[in-house]
Amino acid sequence: MKLNLLVLALLAAPIACAAEAPLPPVESPPPPPPAVTAAPPVVTAAAVAPEPTAEEKKKAADAKELADDRAKYEVDSKAELARWTPEMHAEAKALANKTYATPKAALDAVVAAKYRKPANVARDAFRHPKETLTFFGFKPTMTVLEYGPGEGWYTELLAPALAAKGKLIVTANDPKGPIDQRGTLYGQRLQSFLETSPEAYSKVERVVLTDTNKPALNLQGTVDLAIVIRGMHGWTRQKLTPTWLAEIHTALKPNGVLGVVQHRAKADAKGDEGFKTGYLPEAWVIEQVEAAGFKLAGKSEVNANAKDTKDYPEGVWTLPPSFELKDKDHDKYAAIGESDRMTLKFTKVAPKAAVAAKAAPPAAKKK
Repeated sequence: MKLNLLVLALLAAPIACAAEAPLPPVESPPPPPPAVTAAPPVVTAAAVAPEPTAEEKKKAADAKELADDRAKYEVDSKAELARWTPEMHAEAKALANKTYATPKAALDAVVAAKYRKPANVARDAFRHPKETLTFFGFKPTMTVLEYGPGEGWYTELLAPALAAKGKLIVTANDPKGPIDQRGTLYGQRLQSFLETSPEAYSKVERVVLTDTNKPALNLQGTVDLAIVIRGMHGWTRQKLTPTWLAEIHTALKPNGVLGVVQHRAKADAKGDEGFKTGYLPEAWVIEQVEAAGFKLAGKSEVNANAKDTKDYPEGVWTLPPSFELKDKDHDKYAAIGESDRMTLKFTKVAPKAAVAAKAAPPAAKKK
């Protein structure tokens, strides 16, 4: 018995020792490598875009505005072509082929034409085309020069009225000019308008101004009536008021008429800054025109507007139809209507400088 117990004790001893033996150490994972912080990029003067100058910002804004206006023109042009029905073309042809007995008959017919743009018709209440042209002495047998036809508001009326017995000449920008120039867009817009209805507008003659800084009409003594409708303020930007008046004076026949409609500034405004607001002082306009060889023959208040306060954030373009401020105070400016305008009639006489030179005694010859 003792022997058995001894044997069992000897056999159990290694097992106990094995159970009590320490486990081999567990190797810990190696520590992570130290984080590598990227060195900050080296900034050089060339890598920092300079702040655009005021001139560069204006140039970019003008380019965007031109792109937006061109996109609008393309949409509007397609819509206008689609608007014309066969009946409208027939009406335009009939009006252009008709011989009118009196100026009133001609103006009544074209103002009432159903093919006119609805937006143009809406402006009749502010622009009074029949009364204005009658005041200027319009006749359907005249040769008429229209300076700056724009989108064709007056051209739409004058062209068919003059087609049978008279002639309409309009100034125009070059439609083939540089695509990034606003003048090119204006030339294309006018050309598109004239092509809309060959029946009404095919006889309109264009004087294309390839260099607007050096206008040349080349119409010596051939024009009965020249009209400048809301356009004189544009001359002040390029300082071309005397130049344009001289060209028109040369184009007119003796005793020919210059009709002016212009946004009227407050009396104390500076005339040579009219391009900023679109308004010109009436006395200044008369002075400039008479200095170019014209005589004031009459004034009309047919296009006056006493509600026009002439003190808007965007000048005259704040008012309809431009609405330069878009929806801001839209109803307020719509209620005012279009601008207060002078309507002046001048007749051609000899330029003052020429008269003075003729009246002066000849200089004594040197001995």
